[in-house]
Amino acid sequence: MAKLSTLLDQIDSGTILLPEFQRGYVWNRDQVRGLMRSLYRGYPVGSLLLWETAATDVSARGGAAAMGGTYLMLLDGQQRITSLYGVIRGRPPAFFDGDAKAFTGLYFNVESETFEFYARSKMSGDPCWVNVTELFQQGPVPYLTRFTDVSSELATVYLQRLNRLHQVTEREFPQEKITGADKEIDEVVDIFNRVNSGGTKLSKGDLALAKLCAQWPEARSTMRAALDRWQQAGYRFKLDWLLRTATAVATGRSQFEALDKVEAVEFQAALEKAITHVDTFLNTVSGRLGLDHDRVLPGRYSITVVVRLLELNGGSFDDGAHRDRVLYWYIHSALWGRYNGPTETNLQQDFDTVAREGIDGLIASLERVRGSSLTVRPHDFEGSTRGSRFYPLLYLLTRVKGARDFGTGLELKAETLGKLSSLEMHHVFPKSLLYNNYDRGHVNAIANFCFLTQQSNLEISNRKPEEYLPEVEARHPGVLASQWIPTDPALWRIERYRDFLAARRELLAEAAQSFLEELRSGAASTNETVLRPITVVSPEADDPRTAQVRDLVDELLRLGYAEPITDTEIPDPETGRTLAVAEAFWPDGLQTGQGVPVVLELDPDAADLTRLKELGYEVFTSVDALLGYVNRRNADAAGEQVEQPAERRVEDSDPLTQEFAQALRSVYTRARDEAGYTPTHLLSMIADLGPLGTARRLLHAPTVSDGFSALWERGRLDLTVEAVVCEPRFAPLFEDREVEVARKRLSQFGYLVDGAA
Repeated sequence: MAKLSTLLDQIDSGTILLPEFQRGYVWNRDQVRGLMRSLYRGYPVGSLLLWETAATDVSARGGAAAMGGTYLMLLDGQQRITSLYGVIRGRPPAFFDGDAKAFTGLYFNVESETFEFYARSKMSGDPCWVNVTELFQQGPVPYLTRFTDVSSELATVYLQRLNRLHQVTEREFPQEKITGADKEIDEVVDIFNRVNSGGTKLSKGDLALAKLCAQWPEARSTMRAALDRWQQAGYRFKLDWLLRTATAVATGRSQFEALDKVEAVEFQAALEKAITHVDTFLNTVSGRLGLDHDRVLPGRYSITVVVRLLELNGGSFDDGAHRDRVLYWYIHSALWGRYNGPTETNLQQDFDTVAREGIDGLIASLERVRGSSLTVRPHDFEGSTRGSRFYPLLYLLTRVKGARDFGTGLELKAETLGKLSSLEMHHVFPKSLLYNNYDRGHVNAIANFCFLTQQSNLEISNRKPEEYLPEVEARHPGVLASQWIPTDPALWRIERYRDFLAARRELLAEAAQSFLEELRSGAASTNETVLRPITVVSPEADDPRTAQVRDLVDELLRLGYAEPITDTEIPDPETGRTLAVAEAFWPDGLQTGQGVPVVLELDPDAADLTRLKELGYEVFTSVDALLGYVNRRNADAAGEQVEQPAERRVEDSDPLTQEFAQALRSVYTRARDEAGYTPTHLLSMIADLGPLGTARRLLHAPTVSDGFSALWERGRLDLTVEAVVCEPRFAPLFEDREVEVARKRLSQFGYLVDGAA
């Protein structure tokens, strides 16, 4: 047993360290709240597992052991101890690697005995809310004069509660120790994995890196420095990817196990060369193809093969023609998902091929795998959203083929646009004009996308193509052809939208195939320009579904969950077949390394949900469902009870409340009968929470509901709960800020709250 205060002191003195093979901190705020609540109430919070060792060849984070002394490696309990250290000390421990906001700003309410993170609107000026970190640092004495506005008996109770919270540092933690000079790191890692069977398990890459760090402690920090530098340049890579790429340079093998025979000094040299080769590739792919940010950089493992090629070729391309053939292979291998299937097997095949036959062998091998020539056809551009694998190709064409801006007529290049060089993705046919007649897949078809300057996109706004395209072409002749826009005015009408898409796919496929063949032949290298990076910004959300996903991600990040990949293809790991183009995907779980992959797929009819579930993915087909899951998970983590119907606030006898309830039921009926949408969730919410509780739940949610989005797509925001809340007759039922939330949501998406749509 060890007191919490003693454990924290040992961390400060460097006698408790974190083994380098452990991943970073991944807890969220509600887990921290739950831990503090359990400690305050005296509940069990688990034991600790430590490894007592004097070994000098074990890499650790958080400091270094004293010469000749023993120290403790924290194997099980990192998340708990890190959280407690952060809350009590007011700063992260030395071994910290994560997001400190998960334990920053925790407050305790002396009246309700609840823990919450700081919210100004709720806590400002309320003496019952006490900063937990300040309490631990100052002790209860400074609070003796804080509760002068309550009775002495109640003030005494409050101070007793603060003292009880302060005393959790005296809590004894059960601990087990692994001892013995014969314990090797492999054995300890195996023990770690077994005790963490429900937590963060180590990958093969983690195990390989753990062994390397024993000989070269700076390995992880060196890799993270490179990853951080690339992220600042706009490209995101994972540590496992860089490790595999360095493995390819060091050994020519795709499996991490190949590093077992590599000495630390050899790996260090290989890593330095791998980083240099990645820099060479990124400079090339940006300057030659215009692929200058993460969203348009496909095929991570295709890059690994190019790095291996550069290593075999002395670190550079032979000439411009050789470089272009490499880029030709890179683009095609990414477009056709070369490494979506068995990654290690396919990588090894291509490592062997490039060693024997160079880039021409890689191209020939990819043609054999495809069973045909590498040809881009119109139907390849049938994907939708930025998650389509052909979205980067559309951006590439925009950059290399001289696409021009609708507003200025200038080519979309940094050197020509000057201060106007920030681009936005533009829908040729505005989404708001399409939703009444076409499904979401067609509305967000990549053949409906082009890129414009922000100013031009703003000026066009939601105008009909038949109105603004003639003006654009008259002002800047040839500008439509430069963006592969069909010039037949008959195709610019809403009723001909499908025909427009088909015609534009033809033009895009022809342009793509022509340019790629130029790369393969080397002809493109004779007349090239170096493209400077350009900024592509995300426009303001112009439909509720986009806003829903954005607000959902923001809320989860606020709570301490991992950042997802948005608008991304999810391939079958066995066959490479695309299973979904998800709005959001957490491949390592909502918390990195904990739980199964989580998928948010809002077009379930276009996805193979059965296969996703077979693979063990947690699949959600609505934002409401995912938020509900997170709320339940948070309630469990914090040891709270989920809100029960008996706790709802319903004044059944109030005539105005009854009138409001009738209005909500009318919304249900009219949405079903007039808009073809059945909001079944609304009735269940009314049954559980009552009419006012239902409205408040929706208004206090971090984003609009699925029902709001569905009704916007049908042009019937007048049938939303928000519209009912804004009716003047119901104003006495709600606070001004609640009505303002409803008003803003409606006006944001084009509905005037005075009833005129």
